[in-house]
Amino acid sequence: GNVLGFKALRALRLEDLRISPAYAKTFQGPPHGIEVERDKLNKYGRPLLGCTIKPKLGLSAKNYGRAVYECLRGGLDFTKDDENVNSQPFMRWRDRFLFVAEAIYKSQAETGEIKGHYLNATAGTCEEMLKRAQ
Repeated sequence: GNVLGFKALRALRLEDLRISPAYAKTFQGPPHGIEVERDKLNKYGRPLLGCTIKPKLGLSAKNYGRAVYECLRGGLDFTKDDENVNSQPFMRWRDRFLFVAEAIYKSQAETGEIKGHYLNATAGTCEEMLKRAQ
């Protein structure tokens, strides 16, 4: 996380990290790689260009969607939520989802390119996460 932005912390050094083989086996890696992302975005022969939408907190869902649109319309291939963005009173998850979807469709129509956004679907329960993912 933002541990180095924690003002009470002056220095930090990781000296050792051990992950048990049993724990490591539970993480098999991503279900697909860059090839699948390139296929989804129809982008080949160059690096993919994307960004995390900032500020991560404080925007309304409508303004968040506008930021996504401006980034995608401006030439980025994809945008993504900051890991801290979830569902706040000023920007509910469902509202953000709808404004981001609108931004993607609009930028695709205007550029003729496939665009993407990686939306944070984490939630308080597994059931809600599955609902958001679907």
